[in-house]
Amino acid sequence: MSQLKEMIQLIAGVDEVGRGPLVGDVVTAAVILDPQHTIVGLADSKKLSEKKRNVLAAEIKQYALAWSIGRASPQEIDQLNILHATMLAMTRAVNGLSVQPTHVMVDGNRCPKWDYSSEAIVKGDGLIAAISAASIIAKVTRDKEMLVLDQQYPEYGFAKHKGYPTPYHLAKLAELGPLPQYRMSFKPVQQSLAMRDGQLAGS
Repeated sequence: MSQLKEMIQLIAGVDEVGRGPLVGDVVTAAVILDPQHTIVGLADSKKLSEKKRNVLAAEIKQYALAWSIGRASPQEIDQLNILHATMLAMTRAVNGLSVQPTHVMVDGNRCPKWDYSSEAIVKGDGLIAAISAASIIAKVTRDKEMLVLDQQYPEYGFAKHKGYPTPYHLAKLAELGPLPQYRMSFKPVQQSLAMRDGQLAGS
C-alpha cells in the first residue's frame, strides 16, 4: 500500500518564464517535490524577491525528488510561434525528469499534447506548491541567462529589463538593432529591423 501511495504522489508541477520578452529562450521547469520534505515559502516567483527566489531555487534543487529545465530557442519561437514553442519547452522539461510523474499540473489554461495524465490550472503558480517550485526554478534560470547576455552586450541593459519590452529596452533596440538572440518574429523587433532598413536605404 505504501508503494502505491508513493506512486500516486509523483505529481510534477510545470511552469514557464519568458513568453513576453523579445530576446532569449522561453524557459520552462518541471519539479516533483518530495512529500516528506516541505519547502517553506514557495509562491509565484513574480511575488518573491530575487534573493528569496535564489534561496528557494537552491533548496528545491537539493530536496525535490526530481527537477528539469526545458527550453525553446528564439529560432524555434520564430518558427512555431511563442505558444507552440512554450508547449515544446514544457514537454522537454517533463521528458527530462529523472523520475516519471504519475500526473502533471501545468500553470495556465492548456497542456501540451502529450501522453501524461495532466491538467492545466490557471494561476497555479500561486496555488500548487510543485508549480510554484517550477516557476522559481524557471525564473532563476532565465534571469541568470539574461545577466550573462548583459555582460556580453552591456549597452542593451538586459540585467535591468531581462529582455521584456520596457520603454528603455525598446529605445535601445531602435538605436542598436537586434542581436542574433532576438526573436525576429516579435513585432517590436520587426519594427526595429524595418526602421534600420529604411535608414540604410535613405543613407
